[in-house]
Amino acid sequence: MRSILFPIILLTITFLLEWYTYNGVKAVTKEKKKWMRKLVNGVFFALLGASIIGWIVLFFFGGSLPFWLVNFFFGFVAFNLIVKFIFSLFLGLDDFIRLIRWVAKKFEKKKSVETNEENGISRSEFLLKSGLIAASVPVISLSAGMVVGPYRYTYHYPSVSLKNLPPAFNGLKIAQISDIHSGSFYNKEAVNRGIDMILDQNPDVIFFTGDLVNNISEEMTDYMDVFSRLKAPLGVYSILGNHDYGDYHNWENDEEKSANLDRLKVIHGELGWRLLLDEHVYLERGKEKIGLIGVENWGSGFHQIGDLAKAYQGCEAPVKLLLSHDPTHWDEEVRKLYTDIDITFSGHTHGAQMGIETGGFKWSPVSLRYDKWAGLYQEDHQFLYVNRGFGFLGYPGRIGIWPEITIMTLLKA
Repeated sequence: MRSILFPIILLTITFLLEWYTYNGVKAVTKEKKKWMRKLVNGVFFALLGASIIGWIVLFFFGGSLPFWLVNFFFGFVAFNLIVKFIFSLFLGLDDFIRLIRWVAKKFEKKKSVETNEENGISRSEFLLKSGLIAASVPVISLSAGMVVGPYRYTYHYPSVSLKNLPPAFNGLKIAQISDIHSGSFYNKEAVNRGIDMILDQNPDVIFFTGDLVNNISEEMTDYMDVFSRLKAPLGVYSILGNHDYGDYHNWENDEEKSANLDRLKVIHGELGWRLLLDEHVYLERGKEKIGLIGVENWGSGFHQIGDLAKAYQGCEAPVKLLLSHDPTHWDEEVRKLYTDIDITFSGHTHGAQMGIETGGFKWSPVSLRYDKWAGLYQEDHQFLYVNRGFGFLGYPGRIGIWPEITIMTLLKA
């Protein structure tokens, strides 16, 4: 019953939003030139038509289509809702002002031949035009983000100075990628270019911090030859993210879900990656070593099965690095209980795949959910680095927050 009720409510809200915004479109174009009316109405109904197709595909065929294609149909629905919602905000403000004016006129009990009590209060042309312009912004930006954003891999070069770093590791170059979400990819050549960019940096070691797939291990089938190219002198190390557990897929039974996770763990090995499951290893150069700890997913509001106590136990090294998918783990547990973990590497947020980064300033809608969502953070002597993600999920694009290849250098303080 609940599974039927939700789409009914969602479709009802969508219908009311369409009706409300269409009346606003008619109001703003009724006295405009014919070509202008045709253009605005054409855009309105094009978005509506694409959204309807998206709804039909998602409801009736979503489970049988490749995930990357589902992303695009979801994008059609999201485009339409975002545009209409933004326009409706201006309509709502205009209606609120009209209501206040109508109540004021009623209260003042003014009567005249030209009274608005019969004809109503006219809409504000300024607000309607402003709403129309504001609503056009996501149409342009989201469309452009789908074309130029998904595979615009970008380097970030943080460096961290550590007092206890053994001399042999001074200048250690770490490549980090996160949130591959292989089921969302639709351009294998572009992904291969991203791998080339990583290898071109000649990293000493490579970290992958979770979410290899969206849901199903089979998503990696076409990309095994791509990601198995990742090699480094000290190895490639990986962990699981919240999506890797298959929690967002409808399985026939628990055994099928468990088998999927088991297969995904094997895939890490077949790629040549050392998957860390609540355990630690050592990176060694000569007679010196640093500790590398990896935990299963632990996040505030998400899957919390990672056991840092188990992974940490027995790790004896002057410097300790932690791979933990969700950055909330750092504030919630790492900094409170494990103050000798020097750097935590995370991902998970994707930087919302949209935002602004310029001249040292950065902002994204995801900052409303996460205090630490992209880049390097420091509290006392401990560091957290949050990778912006290598892939994408849901919206098949990126705007301003580009897919990231992190190249971190460790320095002796």
